[in-house]
Amino acid sequence: MACVLLPWLLVYLGLHVVQRGIIFIDIAMAQMAALGICVAILLRLDLESWTTFFIGLGFTLIGAAIFSVTGKRASQIPQEAVIGIAYVVAAAAAVLLLSRAAEGDEEIKNILVGNILLVTPREVWERFVLFAAVGIFHFAFRKSFLLVSFDREGAYRNGLRVRWWDFLFYAVFGLVVTSFVRIAGVLLVFTYLIVPAVCGINLAQRTANRLLIGWFIALLGGVAGLFLSYWWDLPSGAAIVCTFGVLLILISILALWQQRRAPPVAVQD
Repeated sequence: MACVLLPWLLVYLGLHVVQRGIIFIDIAMAQMAALGICVAILLRLDLESWTTFFIGLGFTLIGAAIFSVTGKRASQIPQEAVIGIAYVVAAAAAVLLLSRAAEGDEEIKNILVGNILLVTPREVWERFVLFAAVGIFHFAFRKSFLLVSFDREGAYRNGLRVRWWDFLFYAVFGLVVTSFVRIAGVLLVFTYLIVPAVCGINLAQRTANRLLIGWFIALLGGVAGLFLSYWWDLPSGAAIVCTFGVLLILISILALWQQRRAPPVAVQD
């Protein structure tokens, strides 16, 4: 049920991330949330408590502030460089913190690939309600969010405060990532955000069609990955990620075949 009910919002956010050209911001934000969880582990807090959740959210909001400030219209330093640095530092800090915990090695594995088989019905429904609220929020401000993500220069021309909209997007994005990374792990969060979105972009031009294709790929990849993990007795998170990888290869081949079959565009004098 987690693989069916939860990825729909991740696919939508993934389209924004891919369109913004900051592909690795999701894994950086996920790692920031994981760093907050590592702090909670070191403090011996209940990992399902609100205290742990707000610690993780606090770290993601710090990341949101950093990425919104560095996302300048023109800068000598690419934002991808800042994102990469943030990810590496957060990952290294997580390893350092967990080295002081007795169960550190196991927690590093859980944070990386998660264990979605242990998710409870309560966790699924709590996250579904949260995701629905975030979806309603995005729908209410969809024009501004879409303009900033899909036509950034147009957003500047229309007088939008792009940096503030960036922070709002990253803050809500961090809220979603924080709530999902504990049950799914960093790699699965990244996969759900990027792979379905890339598949949709490969096969469709309109945003609505890309979203529908992405939702279908997310459902197919999640369910098929769980089935294969059961059939071959494999770790569930890693199996789902690899299944998405295979689907992306197949979709890319299909998109390339469609492009070659498309009639050539006539050149007018």
